[in-house]
Amino acid sequence: MSPEALLSGLTHVHTREEFAKKIASGRSLRVKLGFDPSAPDLHLGHALVLAKVRQFQEAGHLAVIIVGDYTARVGDPTGRSKTRPALEPEVIEQNAKTYTDQVFKIIDPKKTEVRRNGEWLAKLSCADLLRLNGQVNVARMLERDDFSKRHKEGIPISLAEFQYPVLQGYDSVAVKSDIELGGNDQLFNNLVGRDLQRQAGQEPQVVLVTALLTGTDGKQKMSKSLNNHIGITEPPTEIFGKVMSIPDETCALWRDLLGSFLGLPKESPVHPMESKKELAAAAVRRFHGESAATSARSDFEAKFSKKDLTTAEMDSFRPSSATLSVAKLIQETKALPSNSEARRLITQGGVKLDGAKLDDPQAEISLKSGQVLQVGKKTFLRITL
Repeated sequence: MSPEALLSGLTHVHTREEFAKKIASGRSLRVKLGFDPSAPDLHLGHALVLAKVRQFQEAGHLAVIIVGDYTARVGDPTGRSKTRPALEPEVIEQNAKTYTDQVFKIIDPKKTEVRRNGEWLAKLSCADLLRLNGQVNVARMLERDDFSKRHKEGIPISLAEFQYPVLQGYDSVAVKSDIELGGNDQLFNNLVGRDLQRQAGQEPQVVLVTALLTGTDGKQKMSKSLNNHIGITEPPTEIFGKVMSIPDETCALWRDLLGSFLGLPKESPVHPMESKKELAAAAVRRFHGESAATSARSDFEAKFSKKDLTTAEMDSFRPSSATLSVAKLIQETKALPSNSEARRLITQGGVKLDGAKLDDPQAEISLKSGQVLQVGKKTFLRITL
């Protein structure tokens, strides 16, 4: 793979001259990418940068994946308007165990070194940490947009948050990385790694960053904490349905960023709905295979396009009685967060039983096994008595 191909699709390269020099050396480069196990699953946003890691592997280089079991105790403050709540060590450990298997759905395990940064960060003495902090000044930290904004608005910034870029940067020293990949929100942290490597007598890493994948809300970056993500291990029908829920403009962006990784054709179908279905099927296919993609598409079309729900996959629901008021029925499903929201959806015609609207919350209805209850646009339940 040519050096130009390795740099394709990136939003920032620091620096191109250093990158060309490292490639020209002919040696296998150590390409670093880190994840904090703040949730149990990786998502499509992670897949975007992992796909770039895979390209480097195919060019003969070694992926060094850092599972941030120690930095997760601090929590990355990037993009945060307030301090992130600390995670319990047991939760971090449980999440970390899932990450190794998940990254190998995308990258080659034979060309990968997986490390946990607790290996070296847990061993730092107070003197070591003071020395590291002495290499990064407060003015440098306040160059970060999120820190600068919070400082100007009088929003507290903990000293622990200031440690995060220092600790992530020290990861690069510990593993002697040649290149660090990440989303463009990680640019500052990755540049700190260069500074610390230089002061440790190492050749500084080249920093390569990708665009951030917009989440399913079409507004903010894809994030587990914002609940707008699509996990790569989610069931096929969940992946397909979530992709279908994104705005049309987000679909165009995803096709542009993920198209090559998902094996999509360059030309998008003219109709936005078909374009989205093609994208959704490709996402399922990439992580679950062709059969699952075909089944997920058929299931979605049965529910939403053809309105034929007789064979569609869905969760079963057993009500407390065969005769209930509509309001009570919806309350028992726990599909909505409050009774007032349930009543509002009912009166607006958003609740259906076998396709017939139930728009009176107080109406008593008789239920039968096999009937399909629809709550809103996305929740379908098969009645079981």
